[in-house]
Amino acid sequence: MPIRPISPDRLVELLADRIAALPGAGERRLRVAVDGAAAAGPGALADALVEPLRLRGFPTLRVPAAGFLRPSSVRLEYGRHDADAFHDLWLDDGALLREVLDPLEPGGSGRVLPSLWDPVTDRATRARYTELAPGGVLLLDGALLLGRWLPLELTVHLALSPAALARRTAPEERWTLPAFARYEAETVPAEAADLTVRCDDPRHPALVEPA
Repeated sequence: MPIRPISPDRLVELLADRIAALPGAGERRLRVAVDGAAAAGPGALADALVEPLRLRGFPTLRVPAAGFLRPSSVRLEYGRHDADAFHDLWLDDGALLREVLDPLEPGGSGRVLPSLWDPVTDRATRARYTELAPGGVLLLDGALLLGRWLPLELTVHLALSPAALARRTAPEERWTLPAFARYEAETVPAEAADLTVRCDDPRHPALVEPA
């Protein structure tokens, strides 16, 4: 597939335009996911999209998937550094569906819980529900989001080569690298996503164009 270098600023504008052109934009609530390892900066890209979308007339709501991790009794059942558990068990898909994605279906309430569980304190966040206005956009970010049958109108995958991922992952998090290798092999996120951005050099991303 063709690969087109693009500046970070232009990438944000292109994605905002792509969201604004989705079917039902401005009429129904849209759910957009930015998928990628922490080293690729999915949260930063999702944050950068908020203002451009608002300028285009879309109310936005940011929800990091990290607020929907399971309690440590589940996440760490097989030890603190089990890559398969990180891949399979850490994200509470059911809670993410129930509290965030399903309420944004056509005819849904629009009431979203921005976070459920704090993995640092291992306690409920006690966040309050907030309503995303009709025609608004949810921006969800996190790792290993694809291949879970989450109902999303647009998915963006931030891709890193194995070498770049290893180089940019903090030493204390490198035990997760086998989980991302498994994700690449089993889910093939670059094919599963609607758009893929190569981010080996964060200063010089490249958009992977559909063939």
